Amino acid sequence: MSELDVKGGCLVLLAALLWLSNLAEGGCSAKCCKGRDPTCSSTDWRMDRVFGTCFCDETCKLIGDCCYGYTQECPAQSCTVSEWSPWSGCALQCKPTYRVRIRSIEREPKNGGDPCPALEEKAGCLEYINYQGQYCAHTHGPAFITTLEYNKERRKRDLSTESDAAGYCMEFKLESLSQQCTMETRPYARWMQYLREGYTVCVICQPPAMNRDSHSCQGDGTDFDRNKILHWQAVGNSRCRGTWKKVQRVEQCSCPVVHSFVFT
Repeated sequence: MSELDVKGGCLVLLAALLWLSNLAEGGCSAKCCKGRDPTCSSTDWRMDRVFGTCFCDETCKLIGDCCYGYTQECPAQSCTVSEWSPWSGCALQCKPTYRVRIRSIEREPKNGGDPCPALEEKAGCLEYINYQGQYCAHTHGPAFITTLEYNKERRKRDLSTESDAAGYCMEFKLESLSQQCTMETRPYARWMQYLREGYTVCVICQPPAMNRDSHSCQGDGTDFDRNKILHWQAVGNSRCRGTWKKVQRVEQCSCPVVHSFVFT
């Protein structure tokens, strides 16, 4: 074998070793990076079957320059969050306001996984006991209404209020409402979308919204005839408001759930 042949064989062996070295260093092993990172690259086959520089960062899927093994080496992990906390009390007493519930991030998203959802929600509420423990419900003014779901979650201190009145249901025919009601999209305010002109709705009056002395709820129309235009307002969105006329007072509500509300 000539010296030229030996040198040629060495060059081929060296090229093969370099190629194997590139394969060993290629791919995304231990190279999963956040965001767009130009240094998070390798030399390997790309997902589009082109051999060359490829990337192992979270943005490579959007750009299309991921290394072939990216999805195996850097599996997507979506954000996970805790369960919702209990609802807080109302931010203010004796007037329409809001309550809050929160949740926390348990695992941050990685490698293009789904982002974290909202960590805080607000919903309308109204409490009838002030910070001094005094009852503060009113009998005059617009009716403040909200979803029946809120009635299930009233604070225990309100539900423990003793009263001889069991409550009642008022039926109203909606005469008008503002555009803001139908535009509401927040999760705990979507009930406002079901308010429609001409519909009959049922609204429950019971403690603690029921006044202790008059045994009626603010704005329920007890003292007016059926032709009286009465005003209402949605708790949680002060711009969602309108008018209605009283239809009748009954012991139990019989409207569909989406058209059943509660005085707050």
